[in-house]
Parts: sequence; C-alpha cells; structure tokens
Amino acid sequence: MDILVLVIVAAVSLFLGFILTSTVLRKKVEKKSENIISEAKEKGEIIKKDKILQAKEKFLQLKSEHEKFIQEKSVVLNQNENRLKQKESVLNQKFEEQKRKQKEVDTIRENLNAQLDLLNKKQAELEKSHKKQVEALEAISGLSASEAKGQLIETLKDEAKTEAMVHISEIIDEAKLTANRESKKIVIETIQRTATEHAIENSVSVFNIDSDEIKGRIIGREGRNIRALEALTGVEIIIDDSPDAIILSSFDPVRREIARQSLHKLVTDGRIHPARIEEVVAKTKKQIEQDIIEAGKRATIDLGIHGMHHELVRVVGKMKYRSSYGQNLLQHSKEVANLCATMAAELGLNPKLAKRAGLLHDIGKVPDNEPELPHALHGMKLAERFKEKPEVCNAIGSHHEEIEMETLLAPIVQVCDAISGARPGARREVVEAYIRRLNKLEELALAYPGVIKTYAIQAGRELRVIVSAEKINDNDAAQISLDLSKKIQDEMTYPGQIKITVIRETRSINYAK
Repeated sequence: MDILVLVIVAAVSLFLGFILTSTVLRKKVEKKSENIISEAKEKGEIIKKDKILQAKEKFLQLKSEHEKFIQEKSVVLNQNENRLKQKESVLNQKFEEQKRKQKEVDTIRENLNAQLDLLNKKQAELEKSHKKQVEALEAISGLSASEAKGQLIETLKDEAKTEAMVHISEIIDEAKLTANRESKKIVIETIQRTATEHAIENSVSVFNIDSDEIKGRIIGREGRNIRALEALTGVEIIIDDSPDAIILSSFDPVRREIARQSLHKLVTDGRIHPARIEEVVAKTKKQIEQDIIEAGKRATIDLGIHGMHHELVRVVGKMKYRSSYGQNLLQHSKEVANLCATMAAELGLNPKLAKRAGLLHDIGKVPDNEPELPHALHGMKLAERFKEKPEVCNAIGSHHEEIEMETLLAPIVQVCDAISGARPGARREVVEAYIRRLNKLEELALAYPGVIKTYAIQAGRELRVIVSAEKINDNDAAQISLDLSKKIQDEMTYPGQIKITVIRETRSINYAK
C-alpha cells in the first residue's frame, strides 16, 4: 500500500515537473519568436528603404533620358522646320520667276502673231505680184507656166543624166582599174603560195603478170573465173595478145582498183576459182572502203579541218578514185581548199570556212547513187544533210551558178575552182573531144547575124569573134558578147572559163595618085 502511494506521489511529481518545464519552454519560444519577428520587421524596413531609393534613382535616370530624347527631337524638328521654310522660299522664288517668264512668253506670242499677220499680208501681196508676172511672161512667151516648167525640168534632167553618165563612167573605169589590179595581185599571190601535184588517170588500168600462163588460170574452165570476176567487180577484163599484161576497163576508178587488187591477191595466192574470187573481192571491197575513209581523214587532217561528219569524210576520201578531165578530184579539191584559204585571208574573211568550202565543193561528183541534179546542187544537198554551215552549202551549190551567190565565200570558191582547173597541165581531154569543143565554139558564134569570122585560140580558152562594122554597132557587139557567153554556159561543158572577145573595126582607105 505504501509502495502504491509512493508510486502515485512520484508520478504526480513527474507530471507537475513536466508541466513546469513545458511552461518555461513555451515562454522561451514565445520570447524567441518575438525577437525573430522584430528582427524581420527591422530588416523589412531596411529593404523597403533601399527599394524606395533604387526606384527614385531609376525614376531620375529615366526622367533624364526622356528629357534628352525630347531635346534631340526638338533639334530635329527645328532643322526640318528651317529646311521647309527654305524650300518654301525657293518655291516662291521659282513661282515668281515662272510668272515673270509667262508674261514674257505672252508678250513674245503677241509680237509673233502681229508679225505673222504682217507676213500673211506680204505673202498675199507677193502672190498677187507673182501671178501678174507669170501672166505677163505667159503673154510674152506664148507658153503656160506648167508647160514652161515641164520644159525646164526636161532640160535639167538631160543635163543631169549627161553629167551623171560622165561621172559614172569615170567611177567605173577607176573601179575597174583598181579592182583588176588588186584582184590580179591577190590571184597571183595565191597561186604562187599554193602548189599541188596533179595525178592523171585514165579509164583503163594495166595489171602486169609474170607469164601468159596466168592468163589461162584467170580465164578458168569455160571462162567461169573471168565471168565471176567481171560480175563481182563490174569491170571489163580484157585479155588479148598483149604480153605480160591484162587490161581492166571501167569508167569507175573504185571498181578498177577493187578488180586490180583482187587480181593481185588471187595471182599471189594461186588459188583461182569462183568461190575464192567471191571471198577475195568481198575482202578487197572492205579494204578499199577503209582506204577511202583513211584518205578522207588524211585530207581533212592535212588541211586542218575538224568536226566534219564521218559521211562527208568518206565522200572526200572517195574523190581519190575519181578524176575530172584527167585531174585527180581529191588533189583538185585540196588545191582549191588551199587557194580559198589564202584568198580569204587576203580579203579579210574566215580562211577556215573558205578551206572547208573549197574541199567540199565537188562532193556531188562522187555520189553513191546517180542523182538527177547537177553535181553542184547534189553536193549542196549532201552538205545540208550533214549540218554544214549555210555559207559553205551556198558556196558548194553556186560555184557553177546554178543558184544565186549569197556570201563572199561563194565567188572565192568559184574563182579558185577555175584557177585549179585552168592551170596549164592540170587537166587534159581526149583529142577528139577537144577538137569537137573548139568546132562547136566557132559554130555557136557564126550563128549570129553580122559575124564574119570566129577563132578559138589559147587551147579553147578564148573565142575571138570578128563582126561587120556596117551591120553591127558598138552596142550590138557588146550584146553579142554577153549573149554568146550565156549560150556557151548553157550548151557546153568545158574546164575553167572561156573569154569571148568581139572585135568590130572600121577602115578608111584612100589612094594617093
């Protein structure tokens, strides 16, 4: 029981001690809280004062900047106002000046109107006076004014025509002298600077053999070999009594060359029969075609011509096996190309373009099939098909005057073609054809009335026509020369050019007795 009481007493003591302790602690906490609150209030007041000071400083700074900005704007506005005042002053001055000038213009216009009225009055008076004078002159001369004017105009026309003809004649004579001198100089220099070999070819080729025994092998049993060879090559093979020789005849040099090389291979190999002949001819054709292409390439490379279509290169190479009046066509075309380049350079034109036109001018002579067009026009069509320049195409088509010449390149090609063909030794003709041409020249001239005699001289390159002085006057003689030249161009074929000279002379004969 005592223990229980002791325990209760202890518990009550502890409880009372805890209550006392809690009260003390609460008072301490409350006191501390009050201290913290007072410190916070003091710090808050300090911060508040700092912020108020900062706000005042910022306000003063903004106020200063604003005052500065307003001051600058005021300066700008003052400047603009001054400028506007100056412009207004200038405009006012101009306006006053304009008003002053307008007054002057009005004054001048009034003066002009007054002068114009005065002139109109004087013009009317002059017309009346002129009319009276014309009437008086008509009465004196017996002609009306229009008739007199017509006679005066006709007289002036005749005088002007006479003077113009004199001046034109002088200018033409001077131009002829200058042109002839310059053209001769250019042509001579061009010919001197260009030299080309001429290869003369015939319509037959001779194939040499070692013995007549080979002739029999070429003919074959019942002529099978020679018939096969002729059928495959298109060449007539003439085997006669000529010792150690076989003649190959054909108008086409390419076919003759194929036949010649095929015969050479067959004779060298020794096997000659139709099947072998067909094989060798086929190989030879391919080889000749390759040689043609190589010849065209060499020609273009030698002349420095680039960018030409491969078909045109093949046609150029094909000219190696073609001749015109005995003149090798490829050599002739190369010579014409060099002549054209030299002459174009002398005249200040494009020498490369001229050289190209000169090389291609006769490509129409070696067609793959027989065209109905003249060779110049056919060559022009070929060049156009393979995208050659229009100047080159026109020069090709017009070098025999089938079409009109459009550029200076065309007459250069025509002249150089004539120079190459007319050079001594460049071309040759069969004697019979040459004689026939000369006879036809003289007959054409004799057909004109008033012609007494005709002479074809200088190997047919000049035709002299002597006419009767009683039947033909000077104008008729010039007309005969022109008509005859056109007729020869239309009806005859000839190398180079032909000069037609019509001679008319009068003779006065008296005798001293």
